[in-house]
Amino acid sequence: MITVLSFIIVLGILIFVHEFGHFLMAKRAGVGVLTFSFGLGPKLITLFKRKETEYVISAIPFGGYVKMVGEDPKEEEGDPKKSFAKKSVGWRSLIVLAGPAFNLLLAIILFWGIFMVGVPILGSEIGEVKEGFPAAQSGLQPGDRIVALEGQPVTRWEELARSIHQSPGREVRITVEREGRRFDLTLVPQRTKQKHIFGEEQEIGLLGIAPAEEFIKERADPFTALYRAIYKTYDLSRLIILSLIKLFQGTISPTTIGGPLLIAQMAGEQAKQGLLALLLLTALLSINLGILNLLPIPILDGGHLLFAAIEAVRGKPVKMRTREIANYVGLAFLVAVMIYATRNDIFRIFGKP
Repeated sequence: MITVLSFIIVLGILIFVHEFGHFLMAKRAGVGVLTFSFGLGPKLITLFKRKETEYVISAIPFGGYVKMVGEDPKEEEGDPKKSFAKKSVGWRSLIVLAGPAFNLLLAIILFWGIFMVGVPILGSEIGEVKEGFPAAQSGLQPGDRIVALEGQPVTRWEELARSIHQSPGREVRITVEREGRRFDLTLVPQRTKQKHIFGEEQEIGLLGIAPAEEFIKERADPFTALYRAIYKTYDLSRLIILSLIKLFQGTISPTTIGGPLLIAQMAGEQAKQGLLALLLLTALLSINLGILNLLPIPILDGGHLLFAAIEAVRGKPVKMRTREIANYVGLAFLVAVMIYATRNDIFRIFGKP
């Protein structure tokens, strides 16, 4: 039950925010919005009507959709001045872009709040020293705390590990705290070949230490938290785009593609860990939704932007028949990907036969 509810809430928020972006930009562009729905599927209840917009609750209790005047040229109705199809390429592109942009904005807002409330992070205490590496040879012990690197204070394991990894074969000076006293050590991180998250081999430096299970809660002031939220959203967006490139290059196996079952499973697991973990997952999925919607695949927002770009270059819109065929192809592709992703999810859950 927790898994199902978490999945509905998370996916509902993501789709609703996406459609709300389209809605606000359409209103700003002077496009008539016929329907703004809370939920998907058949209309259940009309909440109220303001001007030409009907605000409704639909049968499937998550997400939402926006129906604009002139969005489907076959169903042209109302004032032509309020028609989506009659607006300039620029305005139509902004309306389309607003959906993914709001998903990215949601991620920034969530990260902003998370960083202000505080996130648990690994401290700089050593939990394990591995034999045969520079740390063991220098006399470092479990329970030691690294408090500085090259004279700069260190409190987080993440920043310590990043600096060590970037220094293979180069001397680094660390300041160690042991039983109340401090001393400096100079070590040379051992050159080591490892595969990064995309499966490609790289050379990093290792001291042969692992963190203790010591978590500290790090809070940031509003301005620092906002900067970190923007950077975090940018960094994750970059990683998602890079992952897609690696996927098409064949560096990443397509078996890593996940579908709705994986999202539901992750949402349930994070919900059990607490609200903070669920919000972190929501922010990550929101970035994913925003980036994936910008792919130049007909039927996605990126496909609409592609048609708009072609229209801007040619000076005339793409023929309706061509767009319809492209949308059918895009839909077929997305359905095929969803089936394959669901197949991957089933194999992850139950194991390959």
